[in-house]
Amino acid sequence: MIDKTIQIDELVERYPAAVKYLMDRGIKCVVCGEPIWGSLEEVCLAKGFDQADIQQFVSELRQLALE
Repeated sequence: MIDKTIQIDELVERYPAAVKYLMDRGIKCVVCGEPIWGSLEEVCLAKGFDQADIQQFVSELRQLALE
């Protein structure tokens, strides 16, 4: 299940489509050449996103995972 505590490496391993989703929002990830470790929430906060953004990302990533 995708939530804000999911680790970035686990997210992209389980849901490869998440790579493009994250890149489109300025969050480079493990396979993109700039390894980022930590939870989705930690990475988003470090990139300047707030809790509302993070909740939206979680919701959209969950939907993406269903496709």
